[in-house]
Amino acid sequence: MTLVAGVDSSTQSCKVVVVDLATGAVVRTGRASHPAGTEVDPEAWWVALQTAIADAGGRDDVAAVSIGGQQHGMVALDAQGRVIRPALLWNDTRSADAAAALVDEVGAAEYARRTGVVPVASFTATKLRWLRDAEPAHAARVAAVALPHDWLTWRLRGFGPDAPALDELVTDRSDASGTGYWGADGYDRELLTRALGHDAVLPRVLDPAGSVRAGRLVVGAGAGDNAAAALGLDARAGDVVVSLGTSGTVFAVTDAPVADSSGTVAGFADAAGGFLPLIATLNGARVLDAVAGLLDVTHDELGTLALQAPPGAGGVVLVPWFEGERTPNLPDARASLSGLSLATTTRPHLARAAIEGMLCSLALGLEAIRALGVEARRIRLIGGAAQNPAVAQIAAQVFDVPVTVPTPGEYVALGAARQAAWALTGERPDWAVPVAASPAVDTRPEILAAYRAAAAAAAR
Repeated sequence: MTLVAGVDSSTQSCKVVVVDLATGAVVRTGRASHPAGTEVDPEAWWVALQTAIADAGGRDDVAAVSIGGQQHGMVALDAQGRVIRPALLWNDTRSADAAAALVDEVGAAEYARRTGVVPVASFTATKLRWLRDAEPAHAARVAAVALPHDWLTWRLRGFGPDAPALDELVTDRSDASGTGYWGADGYDRELLTRALGHDAVLPRVLDPAGSVRAGRLVVGAGAGDNAAAALGLDARAGDVVVSLGTSGTVFAVTDAPVADSSGTVAGFADAAGGFLPLIATLNGARVLDAVAGLLDVTHDELGTLALQAPPGAGGVVLVPWFEGERTPNLPDARASLSGLSLATTTRPHLARAAIEGMLCSLALGLEAIRALGVEARRIRLIGGAAQNPAVAQIAAQVFDVPVTVPTPGEYVALGAARQAAWALTGERPDWAVPVAASPAVDTRPEILAAYRAAAAAAAR
């Protein structure tokens, strides 16, 4: 049996899956935690990666490996390959003013044209501008800029302060597309210099099946987390992935790039040679956490309650902007509950409104993606909340295309494993993706219409 491995180096932890090359079946797994916070010493990721690999039985019998990782994080290296300061993660918002400054200088439409994205605080370019403004001595020392998965791939291959070969840094197009200085023609050095103040070494962008080596071990290009998840789900053009994590994301696989000058849709690349237009919301499954806590029920009990109320919750609408919102861009907004009557002020109606509100916020995000000409033929609903039967059933009423719920799995790590297999054999694996549920299409357009009206009122 030939084995390949995939890594998911996420914000919270590092997960490793070792799979059978022939079937994609998981043979063994490993895991290690990451420290909390929005800035982290990358050395903690390296220690966690080694721990997770050991927990997964080591790599001596593994033929190929690839690393998927959290997008956007800034790993700044000096000429000796040393990390200059703790990495700023995607969720570190101190660079919001820097993002606004860059957009003012370049223009949102010009950024979208050149890179497919309009910078927000998440993106690497904005963090480099923050470094230039807030820590100029550190910025002056930057000789190379890497993203989390780039740096881990480099370390896995034996490079670092003891072997500082900066020109051996490699990445993939999906993660490069989230920097704010990469586009269809490759790196945009003028935008990099505008952010950092000077040029620097950037990782070489490998093709989807490209590879480097760590001794006998084939090492794939790696990928950003959403792109790796799409690959793990074997998503193709026409597929849309709706992910219900703490935050929510909607991304589609397309053959052609998209550019949205409003900044609502980020025109990322994917890990397979296509593109991955994406929207993100701040309020995903935590909406259900909040309402389940209010009602003093478990998530399963919340779903049972929700199905006791009719579709549309009798006119009760929850706009779930508990922590502000990113899509739409309303950072200071708060949640609102409307449409209550004496008859509908019940636990089932509130439970139903919570699930519908969470899903409708993502459905509006999908509308924004489709407005750019993206086709949606099927939705793959993933994340812990997707396993709740009520969530799947209500999703089939909120969305107007078929919804499937894949069997729970570490899809970022599995996507990285699929990429490792591709790098090893030269062919994209055709591994099956098991399905846990396929609720019948039961679109109720009145649910989204009521939510759209309530969200517009809340935004005013």
